[in-house]
Amino acid sequence: MRVRIMHVVGVLLLVCTMISCSTHGQDSLQTPVSLNNYQSPVFMGVVDSTLSEKYPFIHFEKNYFRFYTERSTNFEKLFFNLQQMIQFGDRKLNFYHIGGSHLQADIYTHEMRTYLQTSWEGLKGERGIIFPFDLAKTNNPWNYEFSSPNDWTSYRSPVNHNDTLEYGVLGAIVECPDSLIQINFRYDKTKVKPGFDRIRIYHNRGKLPYEFNFGGDEIYVLRKQTNPIIGYTDVQFTDQLESFEMYMSRDTIMDYKLQLLGFQLSNSEPGISYNTIGVNGAGLYTYLDCKLFEEQLKQLPPDFFAFSVGTNDANVPYSKFRPEIYRANLDSMMSIVTRANPNCAILLTVPNDSYYRRRYLNKNVAREREMIIQLAKKHEAAVWDFYGIMGELGSSKVWNRNRLMRKDLVHFTANGYRLKGDMFIEAFLKWIEQMELRQKQFYLEPHGEN
Repeated sequence: MRVRIMHVVGVLLLVCTMISCSTHGQDSLQTPVSLNNYQSPVFMGVVDSTLSEKYPFIHFEKNYFRFYTERSTNFEKLFFNLQQMIQFGDRKLNFYHIGGSHLQADIYTHEMRTYLQTSWEGLKGERGIIFPFDLAKTNNPWNYEFSSPNDWTSYRSPVNHNDTLEYGVLGAIVECPDSLIQINFRYDKTKVKPGFDRIRIYHNRGKLPYEFNFGGDEIYVLRKQTNPIIGYTDVQFTDQLESFEMYMSRDTIMDYKLQLLGFQLSNSEPGISYNTIGVNGAGLYTYLDCKLFEEQLKQLPPDFFAFSVGTNDANVPYSKFRPEIYRANLDSMMSIVTRANPNCAILLTVPNDSYYRRRYLNKNVAREREMIIQLAKKHEAAVWDFYGIMGELGSSKVWNRNRLMRKDLVHFTANGYRLKGDMFIEAFLKWIEQMELRQKQFYLEPHGEN
């Protein structure tokens, strides 16, 4: 795996140098090689090639980011920014990945995060946005931990709806009425523990009647600033931390329920911030109902945004699923992303095969794929067809028999998620190779006389 990564990095630097020395300027992106005719290698060194014999039902040859257009300006810009970041260490790229319970667990997405934050020396990136699912008494990602002696009430956008709940980009809220609140954070089972010298706390909008104190780390606090319009407080530290102990004391005797919508852990280091957005049971329609989604997303504009939403949208009888509604909802979410950053590269992933109520083949996923391809053409987006990689309709039972999927025929086992993570990383590497070969061919081909 490491040999393959170093090869990719070497070619990236070579291509980056060629671009830097080029007199073509923006015309350097006008390459004659079409994105939609890429011949992908089956394996790149991340996924063990012997797995093709162990799991002959998996279509490893389909494991790549597919384009349905000749060009994708935003993916070309992402590739250029990635090159510049690796060569000069001069920028941070914000990656987002949104979904439902698969992403709340943050297993295969953390595999991707770990790869991105360990493959290039000096490019550690940052942790980005996180939610205290521990306080909500639901499954928290294994790679970090929240604790608190207070009692919290939790709200999730797929379940709790009323006009007083203003969900943010993470789609969940924890609430506490106490006058003195304590919250602890630390990294847990993870190889990557990027330090942070700024904490953004997303909370109720309006005047917040709480003062923040960080115990023994208070001496490192440089400034605190609250934005009552969007609803967050920034705390800047002089030194980087890897954990925090935060106390919030109410400065009024009036009753008040503190609502927390998430935390953002930031630093000034170059690299990639890989932000996972996932709530159990979430669908496109639930994220569209999050009132503060777009406003918060604009605070940390995405350079890359992967959509893995559709399992819950499709979890209905065939006769009740409306493909055109799924398409419209996905199109609306993509528009939110491009309003936050018109240059954002968007990846659409086709949901995995699953069974409706564990008994019935779910043919809705194939219908979602049709809508995804239509939108990929419209927006020059890429598609990761995990449904096709699995083996399409009914393949989840085969995965279950091979201990890669749970009995619910929706979620994967730990081994299944890790394999999915390796395949996702490998598909990303194939995209890098596709882009570098494109650029290389452009510079090697004659362009005629001036």
